[in-house]
Parts: sequence; structure tokens; C-alpha cells
Amino acid sequence: MTYGIDLSGHRALVTGAGQGVGREIATTLAQAGAEVLVNDLVLERAEAVVGEIEGAGGVARPAVFDVTDYDAVVAAFADGGPIDILVNNAGNAGRASTMGREDLATLVQTEPSDWEGFIKVNLYGVMYAVRAALPAMIDAQWGRVVTVISDTARVGETHMPAYSAAKAGAAGFCRSVAREVGRHNITVNCVALGTMNTQGIPPEEDHGLEHIVKKYVIRRRGLPRDIAAMVTFLASPAAEWITGQTYPVNGGYSFAL
Repeated sequence: MTYGIDLSGHRALVTGAGQGVGREIATTLAQAGAEVLVNDLVLERAEAVVGEIEGAGGVARPAVFDVTDYDAVVAAFADGGPIDILVNNAGNAGRASTMGREDLATLVQTEPSDWEGFIKVNLYGVMYAVRAALPAMIDAQWGRVVTVISDTARVGETHMPAYSAAKAGAAGFCRSVAREVGRHNITVNCVALGTMNTQGIPPEEDHGLEHIVKKYVIRRRGLPRDIAAMVTFLASPAAEWITGQTYPVNGGYSFAL
């Protein structure tokens, strides 16, 4: 669903778009008329999303590279041609991927080597992609950068200090860049996620993780379409006077400013 937004004539790149939230963002941007470069580490996942977009009448291409490899990012942007919409979606909560468990290590139980993966993907990956994308946007005197972060960056989360720090760092980075590039008609914003349901379970059937869901004013986990709707709006001409902001899309998990 594109909510009447028309992105015809625009080219977007979505990092980490081979599955989950990134996939939904890529397909929604394509439905709005944008040509979409679908980034993933795995070619087969990127190609599957490209096939889905093309099957619906859209235009897309795979863009396989690792966002934590600066040279690879720069080369991919050079090969793919200029884009005017960048969505930084690639990110993770670490190798364990066990968000919400009470047995995750506390800060004093970890070492700097444990933090590196969080920082590289969630902060450096954003910085690398923005650095590679901005010259073409400046030349065009128009651009949109939307970075997907997490509510952990806004309110903190137990057992997740490195992830929270990386996501908060990405938000601070985006605010700084927004000040630099606003005069070029480039906006830079963030979308902060709550706990997501990426398994395609309908909200009325989402009875898992009750201990998490009960913390949300809207009693369900987020769906990829919730995030894609906000990202597509921020990527559109309709959001031309919005920049340097972080928008929580979190079902009311936190009302913190």
C-alpha cells in the first residue's frame, strides 16, 4: 500500500532488503513507482525480492554487498549509478539474535570484541552508505535518506548497551548530516522500531511473546508494513520540510521524546 505517494522517476537503494522489514520497504517503494536496488549479503535473497517487484510490474535490481566494507559500498554505488533515495535498513542485534531474553550478558560480562559487530553494522554501515550516496544527491540538488534504528536508541534496553549505543550513534550521525545537506534539498531522518513480527503472522493471531506485547499500547508487535509506510512517506516529496527527526513507529511502547 503506497497511500497515494508517487515516487515515479526516483531511484532508491534499500540495504538489508532481502528479507523482513527491508523487503517490505523495497516492495512498497517499488509500488510507489521508484526503481529499487535491493541490497543483501546473499544474492538469492536479493534476487527473490527483485523477482517479486518485477512480478508486480515494478523495476528493481539486486545489489549484493556488505555494508560494513567501505570499499565494497563505494564500488556498489559506483556500479549501480546515482540514487536519490537511500534507506539504511541493514542492522542486527548481534550474532546471538536473542533480543528479549533475560540471560543476555550485561556490560560487565562483555569485552570490546563483543561490541564490534554491533558497531560495524548499525553505525559504520550507515555512515558508509550515506557517504557513498550523498555526492549524487548533492549534484541532483534533491535526496532522501531514511535510517531505520530502534527504540533501544531512544530509551535504552537492558542487556543491549552496544546495540543501543550503535543505533543512538546512527541517529546522532543523521541529525548532523541533516544540518550539512539541507541546503541541497536533501532530508535525513530516522524511523525507530519497536519489537517486530517478521513472520507474517496476522495481528489477531500474534499471541506469542505476551510478556513483550503487553508493554505496547497497541497490543501487537510491529509488522513490516507499519515501518514501510513511514519510510515511504519520509522518502517522498510530501516530506520536504521534515529533516533531522526520529519517528518512533512502536505501537506506543514508549512516549519518550
